[in-house]
Amino acid sequence: MVKRRQFSVFSLSFLDVMSCGFGAVILIFLIINHNRDDDRQVNDDVLLAEIRMLDYQVQQGEKDRFKLLDALDDVKARVEESDENLASTQSSIENKEANLEDLEDVTVAREESLKALNADIESREKEVNRLLALKAANDGAQVRSFEGDGDRQYLTGLKVGGKNIIIAIDTSASMLDDTIVNILRRRNMSDKQKRAAPKWQRAVRTVEWLAAQLPLDAEFQLFTYAEDAASAVPDSKEDWVPMHDGQALSKSVTALRQTIPVGGSSLVNLILKIRKLSPIPDNVYLITDGLPTMGEKPPRSATVSGKRRLDLFAEAVNRLPKQIPVNVIMFPMEGDPMASAAYWNVARVTGGAFISPSWDWP
Repeated sequence: MVKRRQFSVFSLSFLDVMSCGFGAVILIFLIINHNRDDDRQVNDDVLLAEIRMLDYQVQQGEKDRFKLLDALDDVKARVEESDENLASTQSSIENKEANLEDLEDVTVAREESLKALNADIESREKEVNRLLALKAANDGAQVRSFEGDGDRQYLTGLKVGGKNIIIAIDTSASMLDDTIVNILRRRNMSDKQKRAAPKWQRAVRTVEWLAAQLPLDAEFQLFTYAEDAASAVPDSKEDWVPMHDGQALSKSVTALRQTIPVGGSSLVNLILKIRKLSPIPDNVYLITDGLPTMGEKPPRSATVSGKRRLDLFAEAVNRLPKQIPVNVIMFPMEGDPMASAAYWNVARVTGGAFISPSWDWP
């Protein structure tokens, strides 16, 4: 019996079929792949053209960018230069404004100075006219009048002159009288009686006489001194006072009339006041009656010897500037025999005058 062949999936027919199917698949793949290659070729050409266009644009952009960067640098440089010019211009404007302000200030100051000078010139012209009129009214000699027996300057050798003049008067208790007994007696009287003491009245009238001789263009100071020294001119602050119309001089003489002699006398305190004046005086007219009884400070003892008084006088005179003439008007008192010689020597050495007038002078 013939054996039947077993069935197998890998028989020839199956292989044929499979081969045909595989061939069909390959054919389809080839057809499809060829179309893709054509499309890809077309697409690649378009893309290549676009890429080349883009490359060209990029190159042009780079060129334009470099040009823009160069232009930007140029603009920045110009901006910086403009900023510098602007800063320089602003600085120049500020300097010119400052200079203009300074010029305006200087102009205002000069205008004010010119106004002040014009006002000063007008004031001085008025003062000159007033002094000329006052000089004509007083016959060209005195700013104050002095009533007395004629011109009492004869044989005194005392000439009142200078630009800066000091009149100093001793206001210690010894100016109440010529004798020690009467000094002690009058010291216990009332203030009115002290002011009316004949010796003190002579001293006050001597001041009035000297004041009447002061030049119209002079500056003066009236000092009183006892234990201390002070100006008798109201509100003068112990500085030089211009004569002007003589009102300040009249007020100082009026104040002197109300002064009461009291205490000891310190010549050195007067000289210390004189040393503070600037400029230094041209003449000092000293009205006194004796040697000082104390120095800068009050003495511890109630009495002072003649030798000690000479020492106090020498200490005071040594502090006097050498170039100042001292003119002494002496009203001597008893018990002080060395005073006249000491004051005469000071007047001689300094180039001043010394007089010891009679009881009816001035």
